[in-house]
Amino acid sequence: MFTDPLDDRAHLGPLEPWQAPEFLAHIDRARPLVDPWIPWASLTTDLASARSTLQRYADLSSCDSGRIYGIWLDGVLVGGVMFTRFDASSGVCEIGCWLEEAGQGRGLVTRACRALIDWAFTERGMSRVEWWVASGNTRSIASARRLGMTRDGVLRQRYPYRGVRHDSEVWSVLAQEWPPAEGRATREPEPGFVSASGDQAEIDRLMGLFMDSFTNTGGRRCDLEIIRELFVPEGRIISNIGNDPVIMDVDAFVEPRRKMLSDGTLTEFSEWEVSQRTEIFGSVAHRFSEYRKSGVRDGAPIEGRGHKTTQFLRTRDGWRMSSMAWDDEPARRPE
Repeated sequence: MFTDPLDDRAHLGPLEPWQAPEFLAHIDRARPLVDPWIPWASLTTDLASARSTLQRYADLSSCDSGRIYGIWLDGVLVGGVMFTRFDASSGVCEIGCWLEEAGQGRGLVTRACRALIDWAFTERGMSRVEWWVASGNTRSIASARRLGMTRDGVLRQRYPYRGVRHDSEVWSVLAQEWPPAEGRATREPEPGFVSASGDQAEIDRLMGLFMDSFTNTGGRRCDLEIIRELFVPEGRIISNIGNDPVIMDVDAFVEPRRKMLSDGTLTEFSEWEVSQRTEIFGSVAHRFSEYRKSGVRDGAPIEGRGHKTTQFLRTRDGWRMSSMAWDDEPARRPE
């Protein structure tokens, strides 16, 4: 069986029916996290059903219409990725993922999904890769953003789960958009810079929390209070759109946005990074990001993109943001 290294401790490989015992043990561990989002998780409850799930994907693979792969960390199955649909004739496929808690925080799903997307575009000539996700599945939405995908829309109350109907979001990336700008984000550091994986992961986490704090899609309530925890008390946030910079402390930044995101002015809003470059030097760090955003403002759809520059300090309580400045691309600035 082939394997594809994801890092020095993890690898990606096919999941096949003979691995049903290992698969069942993994799903039992992962069930609290994946059961609400992965349809077959609630059906995979014993050895027979685990084997049936894997056999279904083996049958799909045999007719070139789906595939499933596992992610192993230190030899233990901790998650996986899959082509839930693969239609070579139309050039459209859909991917999905899942992960148990033991595999989180290492970027394994992102790297595994990139491997599948890259294969779909470069080896199979696909035109479009889709990502369908429940609006409440914030982890999966964050993964779609990290993969450089664009949210195409929301299908309201598309599917039922335990008596409640849920919205589905459709995200996608096109062949001409691949590879995403993320490739620009991982250049070699300059001499004198030290990039520790633990520091990088913590800075990634802080930025992810900042971007996710604005999200109010699918009826979700945004959580701008977390921004106060991300910044040092003296932090500054600067809007440099136009000729006159607007320099704010954290309170001045948070309050008007909280009102706009909670009073119906700005709905179905989300903002996400599509590329980043992070440089770490001892106890200071800098991140340059490209971002996208979408939502509905005063009843009209909006889309935008721009760039942020963010500075970080290592404090007694860990890494914190000290300042952030951003500028929207001119052609997409709001009137």
